Amino acid sequence: MYVDESGDSGLENSPTTHFALSGITVHESRWRDLLNHLVAFRKTLKNVYGLPLRTEIHSSEYIRSPPVEGIKKNQRLAILRNQLDELAKLDYISITNVVVRKAGKPANYDVFENAWKTLFQRFENTIGYGNFPGGHQNDRGLVVVDNTEGEKLRRLVRRIGVYNPVPNQLHAGPGYRNLPMVRLVEDAYAKDSRDSYMIQACDVCAYFLYQKYAPCSFIKRQGATHYLNRLDPVLNKRASQTNGFGIVLL
Repeated sequence: MYVDESGDSGLENSPTTHFALSGITVHESRWRDLLNHLVAFRKTLKNVYGLPLRTEIHSSEYIRSPPVEGIKKNQRLAILRNQLDELAKLDYISITNVVVRKAGKPANYDVFENAWKTLFQRFENTIGYGNFPGGHQNDRGLVVVDNTEGEKLRRLVRRIGVYNPVPNQLHAGPGYRNLPMVRLVEDAYAKDSRDSYMIQACDVCAYFLYQKYAPCSFIKRQGATHYLNRLDPVLNKRASQTNGFGIVLL
């Protein structure tokens, strides 16, 4: 699972009202297919818009200023929209989304830990039930992230591999059970997003996940608030039973 975030995880004096995570899951047997598809997509962007293959797609920066001189703002939005549409074609991937609404959270609420722990839990559960494309029920999973928060994630993954308290279901009474996550392989692997088309694709997903709940003025004017819905065919809808797009809201 490749993951990226949108918004920041601070509570006090934060410039963002939400914190969003999007994870693209692909089985290793289809990894090369995904890479080839993303490379072909980038070649198309170069031919149509003049966007060099090595130029990083970073959604919020794309909206603010052109990565390459001459690419207009509406064209930059089109590039991001096209990225979503390309992902939606791939029946062998699955995208899991988690959003934290910061409003009303107590001062001691750890936005970062709760969001990432929830994403890891959904990843673990979906593998365990064989609900990712292709089944693969007895598999394990590796998480690849942008290197911004690599050390914090390493500590978190190591801890939940040993101690992961989960509230009991109602029929089991009050309290918690310790359910260590056993399907996560290794630490969360940090990689520079500049060197990963997969993480850049996650960036686009996470950006529009955030915009779905807290859109900026440009996204509103362009009618792009619900662009995340374009990913409907590949969304992990089993991640949430209460949201039609499977988005986990915390």
